[in-house]
Amino acid sequence: MTSWGGMMSQNHNQIEARLWSAADELRANSKLKSSEYSVPVLGLIFLRYGDHKFSAAEAQLAGKSAGRRRIGSADYQALGVLYLPEKARFSNLLQLPEGSNVGQAINEAMKAIEAENPDLKDVLPKSYNRLENATLSELLKLMNSIAMDIEGDAFGKIYEYFLGNFAMSEGQKGGEFFTPTCIVKLIVGIMEPFKGRILDPACGSGGMFAQSARFVEEHKKNPGAEISIYGQERVAETVRLAKMNLAVHGLAGDIRQGNTYYEDLHTSTAGGGKFDFVMANPPFNVDRVDKERLKDDPRFPFGKPRVDNANYLWIQIFYSALNGTGRAGFVMANSASDARGSELQIRKKLIEDRAVDVMVAVGSNFFYTVTLPCTLWFLDRGKKKTSRADKVLFIDARHIFRQVDRAHRDWTPEQVEFLANIARLYRGEKPEDLHGGAALLKEQFPDRKYVDVAGLCKVATVAEIEAQGWSLNPGRYVGVAEREDDRGDFFERLEALNEELETLNSEATELQDRIAENVSRLLGIQ
Repeated sequence: MTSWGGMMSQNHNQIEARLWSAADELRANSKLKSSEYSVPVLGLIFLRYGDHKFSAAEAQLAGKSAGRRRIGSADYQALGVLYLPEKARFSNLLQLPEGSNVGQAINEAMKAIEAENPDLKDVLPKSYNRLENATLSELLKLMNSIAMDIEGDAFGKIYEYFLGNFAMSEGQKGGEFFTPTCIVKLIVGIMEPFKGRILDPACGSGGMFAQSARFVEEHKKNPGAEISIYGQERVAETVRLAKMNLAVHGLAGDIRQGNTYYEDLHTSTAGGGKFDFVMANPPFNVDRVDKERLKDDPRFPFGKPRVDNANYLWIQIFYSALNGTGRAGFVMANSASDARGSELQIRKKLIEDRAVDVMVAVGSNFFYTVTLPCTLWFLDRGKKKTSRADKVLFIDARHIFRQVDRAHRDWTPEQVEFLANIARLYRGEKPEDLHGGAALLKEQFPDRKYVDVAGLCKVATVAEIEAQGWSLNPGRYVGVAEREDDRGDFFERLEALNEELETLNSEATELQDRIAENVSRLLGIQ
């Protein structure tokens, strides 16, 4: 089966892979589960990053000290660097006398950093006494092996690499805080958050923000000056992971803990609570949301779904958070693209509002928690004033992937760029070639102008979408590319049947709810 440029994964960056291999070996030789080990290790990556930045600033400030004035924390913070008190310096932790309580020393270092840097209050891990001295000493040596002359966003990449590997080893729990990096990169690539206010109301460990900053950097701008970051996350420990993630990328942001269904914590921020960009990977098919508590909530302008499923609550939360020209990009369960009943009515209003811009079908095995395929949705509130007002771009990316291992797939940087470039051509923008995606683009779009490609992409009008029962399933529009053998047809049929089954299950749930509601009403009458 073709994978459009996909191949078995090559080795990741050697530094990241070497560090992970050594850290994982230490865990295997300890009594710890991955979930007990992950946060302390991520905390040490953060500490090593802070020490790296502090040392560079220390050298810079040493040449500028004048007169009798002592250099203090304010001087470091003016350079955008965390101030590290002496007890939090990596060199001191490495040189602890034999027999010292290493866990307690690291806990004290974390407390001292929080005391000097109020933004990090209650963020850093302080559970190092649970790890054995020998394990901690080896981890400190391991982190110290990261060269001090390392360039660019290396610590951010190491932190993300560890997050991803911990997520994979933790399975279901891991998927709650981590979205695969290639998915995030495509969302960012299609949305193009060059400048403005970014919200992720289900922000997990903050991957959307890190990739947005990297996108800005790739385009030769300073993320700190170009983008403002706002996030919301229900789980306290995950909020801490996100704040550390921002810090190791040299970013600042307003991340708050709260349940997004019931709390809209950023409505009072500058800009009236409206954002230029919203990106998210919300939990799929959540039930038991208390709709009574949402009765007068203005975030649901198209109505609330009757089914006990939060997908169309999330979709409207994203839509409502955008300003008049804002764009949203988010991951959604496949079943939402074809859902019937009250969800269809909401989807119809969203399409009629000319807000839906791009839909991308993603194949199976991209996520650590579920093997099912998913769909990426892209909204654009400013689209109705463009020539694309009456159109939606559908991309079927199910056959574009790299096989990482037997159970997992991802996209290469070239494949991500190729898919984002299809959206750029559709919008009349110039395609990019920062990651080697030009060859794939030339193969399918030799004139560098958008055309429909069977099995890959199709621009459909709102009238065509209405004729398809307001479906937003890319497979309904894109068609099937010619294949060299009939195995592809088998897979196509299997995927189509699987999607149909998801839709029927969703409809069955809705009918079940309606029957239960009617029976209750009848019994109430009697």
